[in-house]
Amino acid sequence: MNALLKPANAVKVSRSREVEQVIVGHPTSDGAGVKLTRVLGQSLHQRLDPFLMLDAFGSDSPNDYIAGFPDHPHRGFETVTYLIAGRMRHRDSAGHEGLLQNGGVQWMTAGRGVIHSEMPEQEEGVMEGFQLWLNLPARDKMTAPWYRDFQSQEIPELVTDEGVNVRVIAGASHGVEGAIQKPVTEPLYLDLHLPAGSSFVQNIDPTHNAFVYVYRGEVTISGQAVSKQQMAIFTHSPNADGVVIEAANTSRVLLIAGRPLREPIVQQGPFVMNTQQEIVQAINDYRSGRLA
Repeated sequence: MNALLKPANAVKVSRSREVEQVIVGHPTSDGAGVKLTRVLGQSLHQRLDPFLMLDAFGSDSPNDYIAGFPDHPHRGFETVTYLIAGRMRHRDSAGHEGLLQNGGVQWMTAGRGVIHSEMPEQEEGVMEGFQLWLNLPARDKMTAPWYRDFQSQEIPELVTDEGVNVRVIAGASHGVEGAIQKPVTEPLYLDLHLPAGSSFVQNIDPTHNAFVYVYRGEVTISGQAVSKQQMAIFTHSPNADGVVIEAANTSRVLLIAGRPLREPIVQQGPFVMNTQQEIVQAINDYRSGRLA
């Protein structure tokens, strides 16, 4: 277990953001047939810039996940895999390898190109987690690939005065720095465990795009209920300096925010670039073995 940190400062939100839209993810499959729920897809690229995708997966049936994600390419963005339960092995063409386990995070910068696999190292039990895609600015899309595993004990955790347990994956919360910092997109990625009757406040830059995904229970934000397996996109308001999340019953949510890049986004499958010409180049590089 992680040592729980005491918040370094009191957070006050004078005006909470409100809910602009509630999204219900749709069931799909990816990899070699892994069943998952796609919460954030291409239709929300511009609205939730710099975030490109959020998939949620969870099952205790091996048939839903055992085939995993065999070798496949990426270019132009970063992937963040957060595993709530299970064991998954990562290998890639840049020579990186790691085992993602309960509560751990895998952060990979595909950059100019990488071919990787993510395969279960279990034949039974629960496999549950999330994968978030984070865009790279045009100037960094052809950077060298980078990878790091963060085991559960490396993720900073804090407990607020109301008993909310906060896992700080990226960014900072209540004065506690997260496991990872990215200076351009400035992602905030929190896993919140809210006891019944509690509330949580978080400052968010008014210019950043932000949303929550509820994966246990139900929360309320500015009077709007957001239920299990729903994503709530927050409004923009120059007067809103953060968000207040309330939970009548025990709930767990992901709170995610980041600074938009405001650049063209062109995606084709596992490639995300700024122009169609760059996409064609990525496909040609992959087919000719020049991607990684």
